[in-house]
Amino acid sequence: MQAEPILSHHSSVYSIVTEQILKQLESGVAPWHRSWTTAIPKNLVSGRGYRGINVFLLASNGYGSPYWLTYKQTTERGGHVRKGEHGTKVVFWKIGTREVENADGETDERRSILLRYYTMFNVEQCEGVPYPTATPTVNAIEECERIVRQMKNPPAFEQDGSAWYRPSTDTVGMPSRNAFNSAEEYYSTLFHELTHSTGHTKRVGRDGIEKLNTFGSESYSKEELIAEMGAAMLCGVAGIERKTLSNSAAYLKSWIDVLKSDARMVVSAASQAQKAADYIQGGAL
Repeated sequence: MQAEPILSHHSSVYSIVTEQILKQLESGVAPWHRSWTTAIPKNLVSGRGYRGINVFLLASNGYGSPYWLTYKQTTERGGHVRKGEHGTKVVFWKIGTREVENADGETDERRSILLRYYTMFNVEQCEGVPYPTATPTVNAIEECERIVRQMKNPPAFEQDGSAWYRPSTDTVGMPSRNAFNSAEEYYSTLFHELTHSTGHTKRVGRDGIEKLNTFGSESYSKEELIAEMGAAMLCGVAGIERKTLSNSAAYLKSWIDVLKSDARMVVSAASQAQKAADYIQGGAL
């Protein structure tokens, strides 16, 4: 499929992405929760699930179906996008090489990384395109337990009156489940702390994880954003997002000022949150 023209500056794409995320956050809604009652967004043609920031961009629309297509893919299947429907952009990195002349007049090959985008349409915005409608139902709590069990090389756990992750000892502290108003809130909090723990060098590894307790710093802000995005992803996978939405939205709203000051942060945080969620679910690095 043909990509749209390359944007002249990466910052333009970052701004487009951040603007959409901020619009949802400022209205008090965590955008990545809305459509996760069905499944993580995926391309109808390839069947592949979207990753990183694209999960959030597509899920923020609230469609009941997880399936998306480009305009071209829609027409190739004998259908069409309904008049008046607006598409949603997804972004991807195109990596290649380009030739550059050096100071000696010789030609060197340099790595070229470009940020491009497609405009996607949900199948519910289209007519004449057949798509699967059956979605499996899962027991949310059983799914949460499965996710926790399959995490490779998990951190140590400690009973405590508050929830936290301590990088120096690689330990997660959690109140007992009975201390929470619901099991869903317990797992959402646990997922948040487990996402923090993936930043340890023995797992995914993230710069700044050792400065987690420096409240207000840039590294602290980004790490908290990663942790809550990772928790949101895992809550969606487990099917408990409806009961954790309000708490997550209120928490994330506190980071709006941080996001406004750095348009790149939300894209980078989403990518790192995806890696963390993959690791917790037993995925290989």
